[in-house]
Amino acid sequence: MVNKEAVDLAKKVVELDIKRDEAWENLAALAGEKAHELLRMVQNS
Repeated sequence: MVNKEAVDLAKKVVELDIKRDEAWENLAALAGEKAHELLRMVQNS
């Protein structure tokens, strides 16, 4: 059986993934076709 800490952490990962998808949708709406380029630029800075 998996311990509670592992289950809680897995739930957190799922929540973060959902938030990431929502943030990406917002970024794509704001930056349009430049969203990918902007994300990579910020990641690499």
